[in-house]
Amino acid sequence: MSAESKSQQAYRYLRERIEDGRFVPGYRLVLSQVAAELGVSVVPVREAIRRLEAEGLVTFERNVGAKVALLQETEYLHTMQTLALVEGYATALSAPYLTPDHLGRARAINDEMRRTLHDFDPHRFTELNRDFHSVLFEPCPNPHVLELVHRGWNRMKVLRDSSFSFVPGRARESVAEHDRLVRLVASAADPTELELAARRHRTATLDAVLAYQASRRPPASARPSAAPLPR
Repeated sequence: MSAESKSQQAYRYLRERIEDGRFVPGYRLVLSQVAAELGVSVVPVREAIRRLEAEGLVTFERNVGAKVALLQETEYLHTMQTLALVEGYATALSAPYLTPDHLGRARAINDEMRRTLHDFDPHRFTELNRDFHSVLFEPCPNPHVLELVHRGWNRMKVLRDSSFSFVPGRARESVAEHDRLVRLVASAADPTELELAARRHRTATLDAVLAYQASRRPPASARPSAAPLPR
């Protein structure tokens, strides 16, 4: 096997684990450990990490080494804001096409999400969360809107949207909000009411994650001095 293929193997190994949440933000990537797990030298692992660093998925700190990048707050903000708009609209457009079978599947998925709260697994919860929402937005008759929703979800995957690993308490609220979304669809609620409920559901998760990020920042007095920001 060539050195290039070993580098690619290491890249896929690391990226898959970053994207599926096994390597969470802040997780330290020890080159020798990864190399031993793959049965290669550290050279292709180092090359893979450099590639991931260029993609923004890994950061490198002096005296610390490589770590899975923390969530990029601005990118996350913009992606979630956009997804809230397009997914809320897609859900409202889908509502007339949602059958009792669709709603039964949505309820079953949400019940499984509720059961996972007792032994919480953020990755599994996130998978089920996407399954739930897919039931509600996939029948959207506007392919352009649906494409934007898919693009947003795929972008969240690249950003490692294990949001619930940051704010596990948000998971319980999310399940309750899912119940309300299903009730609104079942009762043929006004499309605008449904769209706004779906949008608020998305932005509530965004607000919880941003509040968590803010709580982790050191106080201004403890930060390194820097030039003032332009006004």
